[in-house]
Amino acid sequence: MPHESFGNFLARKRIQRGMTLRKMAQLLGCSAPYLSDVEKGRRNPFEVGKLELAARVLCLTAEETSEMLDLAGKQRNSVAPDLPDYIMRRDYVAAALRTARDLGAGEKEWAAFVEELKRRKG
Repeated sequence: MPHESFGNFLARKRIQRGMTLRKMAQLLGCSAPYLSDVEKGRRNPFEVGKLELAARVLCLTAEETSEMLDLAGKQRNSVAPDLPDYIMRRDYVAAALRTARDLGAGEKEWAAFVEELKRRKG
């Protein structure tokens, strides 16, 4: 869903899994009203640790987890919360991002780069 909010995503996945708001709040270690506020966009998305727990509680696939993290970052007007530590610990990642930015790398170039990395893995 291209323009879905973090809260809508979370609520949709919770409902798809047949989980009540109260049950999910209990599993996440927060109150039901707090979770309701998160789902309705009245509160910011969770921090990365609780997002990882939510992914496990909801049995999200790797793709769904990435989508959830991206939506959380966008709602916070930031990068996905699982990425800053990775970027900060690797100077070459920041250098690569700046180079791509300075050269005007677009979706096509990044897609080719990602595919090349995936080929090397396999």
